[in-house]
Amino acid sequence: MLDTVRAEWGDAVEAIERCYALGWTDGLPVTPPTLERVREFLDCANRPADEVLGSIPERRREITVGKVAANAVMAGCLPEYMPVTLAATEAMLDPEFNLIAPSSSQGGAAVLVIVNGPAVDELGMNFSNNLFGPGNRANATIGRAIRLILMNACASIPGLFDRTVIGHPGKYTYCIAENENDSRWDPLHVERGFSADESAVTVFAAWEPRQVRSASHSQEVVLDTVADVASVLGSSLASSDSVGDDTLPVRQGQVAITVGGSAEFWGEWTKRDVREYLHPRIGRSIADLKIVRVLEGDVDPADYQTFARFVPEPDDILIVRAGAPDAVGYRCSVILSELPKVASAAVTKAVR
Repeated sequence: MLDTVRAEWGDAVEAIERCYALGWTDGLPVTPPTLERVREFLDCANRPADEVLGSIPERRREITVGKVAANAVMAGCLPEYMPVTLAATEAMLDPEFNLIAPSSSQGGAAVLVIVNGPAVDELGMNFSNNLFGPGNRANATIGRAIRLILMNACASIPGLFDRTVIGHPGKYTYCIAENENDSRWDPLHVERGFSADESAVTVFAAWEPRQVRSASHSQEVVLDTVADVASVLGSSLASSDSVGDDTLPVRQGQVAITVGGSAEFWGEWTKRDVREYLHPRIGRSIADLKIVRVLEGDVDPADYQTFARFVPEPDDILIVRAGAPDAVGYRCSVILSELPKVASAAVTKAVR
């Protein structure tokens, strides 16, 4: 890639159009990855261009620091975003994430990037108003860099190895930070084994965020509403075409939930309390699954009393404090995994 960038391309518009011609873009204009600019990113990360971060054996691809740098440049990142972008790349190349599955599925998963720790304030990342929307350079370009890395370094090109049927806008960019300032809750990375003074990145193969609004001033009612949205029929989890334990009536996957509202509203509730409350409520009765033909067979009276949980364990519910802290109606979002947990699980890596 880098050898193709030449000074003789001329002006900026010509260079951008050349990137289009080479198939390097996600459909939007990119910043041309000149050698000089890429070197700035490598210097900021203090890592060699040929360092291998991981591989995709099925596609005979090795992903190097240099490839990450080139795509981060094209995405519009600043050099100081490189350590977070590298951590996110390392996380999605982890065997537990199993990148080959979400990057080639027809379901259209995007890689949601959740950033924690000092890097959030250092990079000025957004964890508040308009959480998944436009307006913040770090959020937008780090998320976009991951998509360009998937396309240009991992061959997840739409119509080729990316077999998405519908997709969603998160496949352009899907990156948020957690609000660790306005919360008494442990941050996500601390819950997953890192210290509070470390920066870390969690990646999650996910569908689009479903907004949840509850006007109630009861924590239980807010969470009942969240559980209802997470249990919708027709979701990725309300399906029987799974792998793994074929005795389960549904594919069991993970769920990420962003929780709004002020710290005062949640009072003494902890993240564990939230997970323990939600876990037995996310799912549907066997009768519901038979009525919509997720499961075959006639509906028996006992089927109305038999519950199929969509999430394996409470810890598979990732709780993130984010969004406007004083949101009216205590808005939340529900983000479902695109695949069962046995096929792809969330991974957290430290920012080096």
